[in-house]
Amino acid sequence: MLYEKAYAFAIRVVKAYQYLGEEKREFILAKQLLRSGTSIGANIAEANGAISDADFSAKLSIADKECLETKYWMDLLNDTGYLNEKQHGSLYKDADELGKMLFTSIRKVRGLRTDK
Repeated sequence: MLYEKAYAFAIRVVKAYQYLGEEKREFILAKQLLRSGTSIGANIAEANGAISDADFSAKLSIADKECLETKYWMDLLNDTGYLNEKQHGSLYKDADELGKMLFTSIRKVRGLRTDK
């Protein structure tokens, strides 16, 4: 479920990158969004091949950090007028959901309580 959600999100990020380049002629911030937004799923894929719980947790932690970075770039693109509120809100909602799923997974693998 987590991998599939991240993969679908990566597709949306690629499409956003294409839109930003073709329609808005914005390349620098869009490239940052592309890099971090697609890295989430790539790190989850690596985590699925982990050799230990520690390795699994570390890869998920990197994916979570990439998710936070992606939300930063989305906010910046929104606040500079490259993404409108609707575009930003839709992408941000998906990133936020992914972040919550990652956080829960990390806490579970580390044996920590998630109800605090």
